[in-house]
Amino acid sequence: MRIVRPGGLSEREIEAWRELRVKAGGPANPFMEPEFTRAVAEVRPRSRVAVWWEDDEPVGFFPFEKGPLGRGRAIGYGVSDSQGAVLRPGLRPGARALLRACGLTVWEFDNLEDGQTVFEGAAAESFASPVIDVGEGYAAYEALLRAQSPKFLKTTLAKERRLGRQADGEVRFVFDERDPAALDTLMEWKSAQYRRTGRGDRFAQGWITGLVRRLHELRTPGCSGVLSVLYVGDRPIAAHFGLRSATVLSCWFPAYDPEFAKYSPGLVLHLRMAEAAAAAGIGMLDLGRGAAEYKDSLKTGESTVYEGAVVRPGALGALHWLRREPPLRVHRFIRTRPALAARGRAALNTLARLRGHR
Repeated sequence: MRIVRPGGLSEREIEAWRELRVKAGGPANPFMEPEFTRAVAEVRPRSRVAVWWEDDEPVGFFPFEKGPLGRGRAIGYGVSDSQGAVLRPGLRPGARALLRACGLTVWEFDNLEDGQTVFEGAAAESFASPVIDVGEGYAAYEALLRAQSPKFLKTTLAKERRLGRQADGEVRFVFDERDPAALDTLMEWKSAQYRRTGRGDRFAQGWITGLVRRLHELRTPGCSGVLSVLYVGDRPIAAHFGLRSATVLSCWFPAYDPEFAKYSPGLVLHLRMAEAAAAAGIGMLDLGRGAAEYKDSLKTGESTVYEGAVVRPGALGALHWLRREPPLRVHRFIRTRPALAARGRAALNTLARLRGHR
């Protein structure tokens, strides 16, 4: 095994990584491609990749970020929606031995993909990640919505028509918008949404902003940035930035202009994204971990992701455990009690409003 910076991977290793993902047979999630790891490395200098070689062939890859005191995290931790190792079938190194070889005391993950047998037993919690299956085409998906969510579909389509009648300009949708100004608008909306709901503003972190800008420019078969925008005339009213492979669109950052909220532009945008994705040969939209009413209305099924950590025995491992586990248990306690979670969200919203009036 060798440990390298992602930019130091050879072309042979990158091709082997891609081939291993194809052979794995699961959804071709773009977060698991080498291009995403290399993009993260440009803004997170502590990014590394462990590479296994057998019989003069690269057979496995483990991307990670290494912090102080041996603290390791999944690559892009906090924003990556799919994480784990990329291994040849049958290759199963011990998780703690892997950490030792990488110089890590702990490795944390928050969106470990299903089927990562190397890390069995390390997950503390599992989460549903809603998906939209458009493999049979958009018409089949819309027919399914008419059956399972008739009120939602009827209302959303009616709002789209009303927007078309009342808007000051033509309503149009662009699936793959290349204008960086539209991306700036999306990030401004999203930052305002984070502040409005009392959540930490991800786009206040320079590395996340830089990563999104890099990915917007990225064009590869396995991982490309896709900015989708709903316009009225030349004015964007809803937008989404995500990543796509040949067959999967990973939904990431959606937002809309609050002035148009009565038209539910975010929902209209998602329906048009599903339609355009199906036309582009994409079979699945992954809406990402996290409960949301709009996801429940749009989804056709769910995948599963996991949160947890692998910890090596020892003083540093115990220190990491004490730092991590108590707050996670508090969050878990609140999250599994809907009434308590609702009061928590209300308190965050109130706090956000008070801050806004200072």
